[in-house]
Amino acid sequence: MTSQQVVIVGAGMGGLVAALELARHGQAVTVVDAGTRPGGKLRQLRVNGQDIDSGPTVFTMRWVFDELFDTLGLDLDSELALQPLNVLARHWWDDGSAMDLYADPGQSFDAVGNLAGLEEARRFREFCLQARAVYQTLERPYIRRANPTPWGLTREVGWRGLGVLTGLGPLRSLWGHLSRRFTDDRLRQLFARYATYTGSSPWQAPATLMLIAQVEMEGVWTVKGGMQALAGCLHRLAVERGVQFRFETHCERIELRGRRVSGVKLLSGEQLEASAVVFAGDSAALRQGLLGESARRAVTSRAAPRSLSALTWTLHTPTSGLQLDRHNVFFQRRYADEFDDIFRRRQLPRTPTVYLCAQDRGVPGFMPDEGQAERLLCLVNAPAVGDQPPLTAEALERCEYNSFQLMRRCGLAMKPAGPEVLRTSPHLFHQRFPATGGALYGQASHGWMSAFARPRATTPVEGLFLAGGSVHPGPGVPMAALSGRLAAAALMDSLASTSS
Repeated sequence: MTSQQVVIVGAGMGGLVAALELARHGQAVTVVDAGTRPGGKLRQLRVNGQDIDSGPTVFTMRWVFDELFDTLGLDLDSELALQPLNVLARHWWDDGSAMDLYADPGQSFDAVGNLAGLEEARRFREFCLQARAVYQTLERPYIRRANPTPWGLTREVGWRGLGVLTGLGPLRSLWGHLSRRFTDDRLRQLFARYATYTGSSPWQAPATLMLIAQVEMEGVWTVKGGMQALAGCLHRLAVERGVQFRFETHCERIELRGRRVSGVKLLSGEQLEASAVVFAGDSAALRQGLLGESARRAVTSRAAPRSLSALTWTLHTPTSGLQLDRHNVFFQRRYADEFDDIFRRRQLPRTPTVYLCAQDRGVPGFMPDEGQAERLLCLVNAPAVGDQPPLTAEALERCEYNSFQLMRRCGLAMKPAGPEVLRTSPHLFHQRFPATGGALYGQASHGWMSAFARPRATTPVEGLFLAGGSVHPGPGVPMAALSGRLAAAALMDSLASTSS
């Protein structure tokens, strides 16, 4: 097939993977990105001379990248240093209890039994079996499918798959399902947190999100050099295959000639001609017309409720009092209040759950000396209000105080002030990702039809395709990578159709 110029807007995970796939098919690809380096939401901040992951921190669904590298004739382990984790996450409650989830289901069974008793451990085992069945039912007809529909999914999963899905309760929320599954509120909290992986409330997200339990049980890895090393690896491989990258380059408008894409106009005034464009930014920017009124037609789905944003603290500071692992979660008991504050009151949570990534932990042989500073990322959920009047200093300080007080009540001592910390709020995320209000996962996955409401790779605008975490199959590093593959495949199909 004749090589044609393709412009990709955005060098996040979706854009990088789309660039690699298109270059593999012989297309001439140029990627433009307003940032200074590849990665999009994969970012590192430097504190005290230390590079600290301050975006996504979890590497899962390894098969997505194994398949990608296999198509390139490469081996993932030869290109990227990955280390599997034994402890998936360490969980703490302010009543003094704690529990680890392990890569080994047997160890997790024992941990649940020690926390909540043998009967709950048996319920946990049943939960794991159900999560695996849900994942196996949905992986091919939904996650891998370019354009899933409710009726197509129903046909493809068959009677057995329908039995698995209806067993969850078609209209039941994740929290509602977990309330029927477990009697211990701590276990409900632990597994309900999977809704936040898609930026959603457990009280409104569908029960099918329990499949994330299976995703994690299939493996969680660390990446040597941090998650930014994954973006750097994909960028390097794309450059080796002839992809041109232009960073600190703002796309002002997607240009059309008639009903078909003709290229992009940069903020500098330069025009880049193209036979096709992949927009790998947040689809909300298109919906709001930030890339031109003509491109607004690319997103035909109605605007849905925004997903969660976040308030984060990137620190390089000593800790004491608790034996942290790499991934740590601190819970308070009034869990529903957190999501009521965020989604109904549109305010920072008064009783936040805190995620803490201790990025030097989880590696064999590492044990910090007393007083030794560590690389840490603390994150609490927040409303996507970054395009509204700024959160007050008082509200930010109160949320920070409540967050660090929760960790102190659980036993962790840490200093959250001084030059060892950088703070990020929904307003700063909105500045990086315009039109989002700081939403980090696109739209919230609220209601069972939300799975089919995200924009797809193909659009009504000829030659314009979408990739990234705001489009199907959803947010997160592996899902965004899959979106890049789906966009590239759709683009190549369109070129073949045009040629024919």
